[in-house]
Amino acid sequence: MLQMKQKNEKTKPLNKAIALSGAGLQMGLTIYAGFYIGNWLDAKFTTKFLTVTFTLIAVVLSTYLLIKQANRIND
Repeated sequence: MLQMKQKNEKTKPLNKAIALSGAGLQMGLTIYAGFYIGNWLDAKFTTKFLTVTFTLIAVVLSTYLLIKQANRIND
C-alpha cells in the first residue's frame, strides 16, 4: 500500500508534464491558423493589415488557452 502511494506521488509531476507537452504544438497551430486566415483574407480583399491583426488575435487566444490549461492541470 505504501509503495503504491509513493509511486502515485512520483507520477503526478510526470502526468502534469505530459499534459502540458502538447501546449507548444497547440500554440503553434493556433498562431499559424490565425496567420493563414489573415493572409488569405488579405489576398481576397487586397488589404495589408488583416494578416497582422489575425496573427495577434491568435497569439492572445493561444496564450489565454495555455493559461487556462495550466490552471486546470494545477488544480
